[in-house]
Amino acid sequence: MALFLSAPKSICILRLSAIGDVSNTIAMVQAIQRQWPSTQVTWITGKVEAQLIEGLPGIRIVIFDKQKSIKGYTHLWHQLRDESFDALLHLQTALRASVATLGIKAKYKLGFDKQRASDLQTLFTNIKVASPSQPHVLDGFMQFAATLGIRDLQPKWNIPIDAKDIQWAKQYIVTSQVLIITPAASKSYKNWNAEGYAALATHAVNRGFQVILAGSPATIEVELGKAIEQLVHVPVTNLIGKSNLKQMLALLSLANLVCAPDTGPAHMAIAAGTPVLGLYAHHNPKRTGPYLCLPYVVSVYEHCIQAETGKALNDLPWRSRVKDKTAMEKIEPIIVTKMFDKIVKDYSLIK
Repeated sequence: MALFLSAPKSICILRLSAIGDVSNTIAMVQAIQRQWPSTQVTWITGKVEAQLIEGLPGIRIVIFDKQKSIKGYTHLWHQLRDESFDALLHLQTALRASVATLGIKAKYKLGFDKQRASDLQTLFTNIKVASPSQPHVLDGFMQFAATLGIRDLQPKWNIPIDAKDIQWAKQYIVTSQVLIITPAASKSYKNWNAEGYAALATHAVNRGFQVILAGSPATIEVELGKAIEQLVHVPVTNLIGKSNLKQMLALLSLANLVCAPDTGPAHMAIAAGTPVLGLYAHHNPKRTGPYLCLPYVVSVYEHCIQAETGKALNDLPWRSRVKDKTAMEKIEPIIVTKMFDKIVKDYSLIK
C-alpha cells in the first residue's frame, strides 16, 4: 500500500554518489515531481555530484562533504536542524550515508530490503522497500517512488543544459555524425584497452563519424586517452580533462552515439537521450548497464562470473562481481565494431 494518497509536503533524497547512480536517481526524483509538483524536494549529495543536479527545477541541494569527517556530519545536521520531512529516501547503503540519516528528521525513512541492503542499512530505516523483479539499479530506485505512491514509473529525464555549455560543446563538433568515446572508469580494471578503442575509433571514422574522446582530468583517463591517440591513424579529438560536468553533459547530448565502460558518462548519455554502446565485464550490465540501451551492451560478464564461481548467474547474489582484473581484455574489438554497426543501423545514425 502507498505511503501517501496525496502529495506530501516535503521529501528528502539521500544519494551522495556516484555520477551514474545520481543520473539514475534524477529519473526517479522527476517521476515524483511529475505526479506531485507541489512537494518540496531536498537532495543531499556530494560536491561533484551536485554539479550535475544543479539547475534541476524544484530541487534544493544540500552538500555533504565526506572529506570533512565528523565536521561534515555536524554541518549537515546543523543545516537541517529545524526541518522535518514527510519521508527520507535513503538510497545509498554505505555506512557513512546511514550515519548521516541520524541527524535527519523524517516520519518515514525508506531503505532497501534485505536483498539489496548492505552495511547495516536496515538498522537506519523504518520502511523496507521491496526489491523489484528486474535487477537494474534504476528499477530499485523506482521502487522507492512506487512505495511513496507514484504511479508513472517510466524513467524520463529533463536536465536543463545552459546555452554556454552547449556552445562550448558545439565548437568541437565538425560533422553530423559524432561518436564520443569516454574510455575510462575511475577503477582501471573496468577499462577496456587502448588497442580496442583505437580499433573502434578507426572503424567509426571510416564510416563517416567524427570521434571525440572525453573524460575527467583524472590521471587514469588522461593516460588512456593519450595511448588511444598514439595508436590510431585517423583523426580524433581528445577532450579528456578539458570539460566540467555540465560541459560533458552538453557534449554527450549533441553526440549521435557514446561508447563507454561501466562509468558515469554512460548514464549521463542515457539521461541526455543519446544511445550508448556499453562495455562490461565486472558487473552485471542488467544491474548497472545504460538503462535504455541494455540490448546494445557488449558483455563478457556472464561468461567470466560462471568461470570464476562455477555457478549459473541465477544462483549468485545480486551484487556478484567478477574479480579477475583482466576480464575486460576478453572483449574482442570485432564484436564491438559489429555492435557499433548494429546501433548505427537500428538508430538510423547515418543519413
